Amino acid sequence: MHTIFQGPLLVRRFCQIIVPKALPRHHLHRNLPFNYNRIRAMSSTTDDHKLAALPTKLIKYPVARKDETVSEDFHGTEIKDVYRWLEDPDSAETEAFVNAQNNISQPFLESGEQWKKINAKLTKLWNYPKYGSPMRYGDYYYYYKNTGLQNQSVLYQQKSLDGESKVFLDPNTLSDDGTVALSQKEFSDDGKYMAYGLSESGSDWIKIFIRDAETGKDLGEVLEKVKFSEISWTKDNKGFFYGRYPDQDGKTDGSETKQNENQKLYYHRIGESQDKDTLVVEFPEEPSWRIQSTVSDCGKYLILAIVKDCRDNIVFYANLKPDEEINSKLSVTKIVEKFEADYDYITNEGSKVYFRTNKNAPNYRVIVIDFENHQEDKWETLIAEHKSDVLDWVKCVDGDKLLVCYIRDVKSVLQVNSLTDGSLVRVFDLDIGTIVGTSGEKRYSEIFYNFSSFLNPGSIYRYDFKTPDQPPTLFREIKLNLEGFRREDYAVEQIFYSSKDGTKVPMFIIRKKRDTIEPRPCLLYGYGGFNISMLPSFGLSGLMFIDTFDGVLAYPNLRGGGEYGEKWHNGGRLLNKQNVFDDFQTAGEYLIANKYTTKDRLAIQGGSNGGLLVGSCINQRPDLFGAAVAQVGVMDMLRFHKFTIGHAWCSDYGNPSEKEHFENLYKFSPLHNVHTPKGADKEYPSTLILTADHDDRVSPLHSLKFIAALQEAVRDSEFQKNPVLLRVYQKAGHGAGKPTSKRIEEATDILTFLSKSLNVDAVNV
Repeated sequence: MHTIFQGPLLVRRFCQIIVPKALPRHHLHRNLPFNYNRIRAMSSTTDDHKLAALPTKLIKYPVARKDETVSEDFHGTEIKDVYRWLEDPDSAETEAFVNAQNNISQPFLESGEQWKKINAKLTKLWNYPKYGSPMRYGDYYYYYKNTGLQNQSVLYQQKSLDGESKVFLDPNTLSDDGTVALSQKEFSDDGKYMAYGLSESGSDWIKIFIRDAETGKDLGEVLEKVKFSEISWTKDNKGFFYGRYPDQDGKTDGSETKQNENQKLYYHRIGESQDKDTLVVEFPEEPSWRIQSTVSDCGKYLILAIVKDCRDNIVFYANLKPDEEINSKLSVTKIVEKFEADYDYITNEGSKVYFRTNKNAPNYRVIVIDFENHQEDKWETLIAEHKSDVLDWVKCVDGDKLLVCYIRDVKSVLQVNSLTDGSLVRVFDLDIGTIVGTSGEKRYSEIFYNFSSFLNPGSIYRYDFKTPDQPPTLFREIKLNLEGFRREDYAVEQIFYSSKDGTKVPMFIIRKKRDTIEPRPCLLYGYGGFNISMLPSFGLSGLMFIDTFDGVLAYPNLRGGGEYGEKWHNGGRLLNKQNVFDDFQTAGEYLIANKYTTKDRLAIQGGSNGGLLVGSCINQRPDLFGAAVAQVGVMDMLRFHKFTIGHAWCSDYGNPSEKEHFENLYKFSPLHNVHTPKGADKEYPSTLILTADHDDRVSPLHSLKFIAALQEAVRDSEFQKNPVLLRVYQKAGHGAGKPTSKRIEEATDILTFLSKSLNVDAVNV
């Protein structure tokens, strides 16, 4: 389902530049589309292919004004920023530039019948029912369903698992074009109310509404100025905590670039207007801090995870008294004082509070902190760090049990441990793939988990601890509308290749089974950052690519991710960031050397931090790739920290204000390493840059400045015959909440672009 991260990892979720590939974990369902990642090919005899054969002769790139007067001194190095005017999203000149780019890219993509054919096939394949795991709140079960082509998934309610379902919240009724999305929800402890956040046009800004579970009607209040916030109800069901930002000059609709600062925590009482909410926690001396709040399972503590970057948090708590109204600031006690590790609240038994942490445990462990005696030397380990497997997430279920998920060589392992002594209770049998969603609570004996893989769109299982000897039962299987599709016709292999420095890097390769390996069109997708693990998950258009074009998909697990814990993450961040690019480039070399593909049929793709990856790699190794697609990428590594939530990424990239990090960032910043091809081996691959006008995670200014520099560099080069294009989508953001129609449109653009750009066999679309 197209939902968003919620839960413990919220401390990272909102600052991450999240990727357009779904690898959700636990109840943190990361919103990432079905991998609309790839596809290409049309017969070289078609008119479409002829159009792409001489693109630079047919395309006249817009001339972006160069303001030579704008420069900045970085530690003694003067850097000109001639396209800084493109940082203003509201100027007429920026608008004209965007329109000029779309007036080139849209005709290139949509001319002829190719776009229509790919779009028609994608639309047909996309049209199958998709479900989320059932969730129990109070007297009802809830689940998400999308009948196939609905722009947004619908939340249903039912009295029992086999009872009649009725629509509880249908976001499709909230806008004509599907651009209003349900971005988060949280039920009160008794299940009588649901507080939920709606986002518009893909922005991170949300408005919180409250719905009565019995009537399905909303209460009167609307909470605004909310961003990067959890919703945490008090156990008396009277209200909840949430974070909001103060009023700021200008717009707050997702198209602005202003930094997000001075978040404050408020308490909202149901039935009252927002202006009566109580300010409970603020840190005015720390404007960059973000406050993630959780009411403990017992209801006696408000636990605050404070984050300022995209890793590490400190921990405070406040005592809550159910018989007292919350009408003033809360007194908070600091439990963890240094930003040096992650701490994710799991549950508590009285004053003993359980956390998942990587403190002195790069692969994570479960610890117990007694809030009444919280000195670090008194902390206890309940589940020790595993020597190789990474503890991905933990949640408390059935009173005294912990549902625990590990990552073992880039695959999910699901098990149950005792809350009492940490001992192993049972292990669930899983294939090679990923747990993409779970539900279950401490008060209930049943759990649900959704398993997905490269070839499985989802299998939802139910297990009840009341009958421990009974194996999990298949509750619902998601089935494709793909005629003739058989999983046994496909091969999924995991190989380990040597990167530039000798490090062994895992990579999944998916293709149709055949007796011998011979070069085929190949799409190489990468991310490599922010401790994000790229686990096996289903991608509809990836299967379309393999099936229609007999292609190959490749997913390397680059350093910078979390697949092997903090050591793997550290291996690809800060001064080690070049390792990520090396890992990606050597993955391409491996695929070519082992005859999976050839240079002219190798395409690369990445989004967000992965867009940075693509931008850097086409600068460093333009000779290695036939085509490249960079989505919502971070392209200006000297100014990324000045816009929206970009300052939080310094934990992965480094701060340009520091000389050492500036020198490192300057070496690989896509904007600052654009070159004019001086030979055939320096020609840029066919390149498509994608961004959106309401992306307030990675502002579109990155893509605008990068394409301006690229087109200026290649404009008069006799060696540049491949196109470099920019497509800017309207009423869209970083990816979360994007309606199905826009997902299919973007997927069609990507696949059509690749089909026109790569040397591929004839296809049957």
